[in-house]
Amino acid sequence: METKLTKSPRIAAQILLNGGVVAFPTETVYGLGANAFDETHVQKIFLAKGRPPDNPLIAHVASFHELELLVRKIPPVAERLIEAFFPGPLTLVLPRSKYVPDIVTAGLDTIGVRMPSLKLAQAFLKECGVPIAAPSANLSGKPSATSWKAAWDDFNGKIEAILKGDDSELGLESTVVDCSVKRPTVLRSGAISLEELRRIAPETRLEISRRASIPKSPGMKYRHYAPEAEVKIIDDFSNLDYGGAYIGLREPPQAFAHQRICKGLGDYARALYAFFRECDARGLKTIHCQSVPECGIGLALMDRLRKAAKK
Repeated sequence: METKLTKSPRIAAQILLNGGVVAFPTETVYGLGANAFDETHVQKIFLAKGRPPDNPLIAHVASFHELELLVRKIPPVAERLIEAFFPGPLTLVLPRSKYVPDIVTAGLDTIGVRMPSLKLAQAFLKECGVPIAAPSANLSGKPSATSWKAAWDDFNGKIEAILKGDDSELGLESTVVDCSVKRPTVLRSGAISLEELRRIAPETRLEISRRASIPKSPGMKYRHYAPEAEVKIIDDFSNLDYGGAYIGLREPPQAFAHQRICKGLGDYARALYAFFRECDARGLKTIHCQSVPECGIGLALMDRLRKAAKK
């Protein structure tokens, strides 16, 4: 299969509507999209990624009309969160409509929906004219793609097209909030922090369970975001292998073979997946990642680090 690289949202949409799978940029990470209402097309996403069938997908929409096609009802708390954070890096889990194929939701009665804020993503989704089911553009379990080059490395020859955009602004997947339950529950942390959510919905709680037998959101059951190298989360620089790699906020006392000193939590989050991929490309066996306080985007960053470290 020849994978077409294009800067045109219209061409990318035409390829998708003709049955193709298209990698496209969002403000979080690159997504791997197909028509959410076509089971045959969505199946191609699972095949390209090697994704387990019980891991549900998130549907991306360009309009509230498309949102209404996907869900049966929107609870009042979800309406408040939509008003505050759509479009943006927030996914809401809501009761699904009868039009959504089981393959998108892993047979669940709920569906995760989000409306990206990136202008190129919005243009692509508008050209498609239908909701797009799209997990992150990476081979299952590996670091998400935050650039078109990373998507190309994983999927050249496996999908029909890649919509070429800039590197991802945020670098971590969307925050996922379950609004199908009595209290809104954060299933996956992301750029929209728990503190921000609670300003709109004070009753929001954080999911306690780290693994779910039937997950409502990606990132809950399987190992995710992991490079080939061993990831070690560190609090200090004692007893380290300086032949490995390092990413964090503090300057180490001596240089690692490959390192990235980040300018803040946002820079750390934005750089993480690309750094993981760089380390694998260099053949490095160990990546040391500095731990950070679990507030703001630090909560999401530590979640990704723990999953990458198998913790």
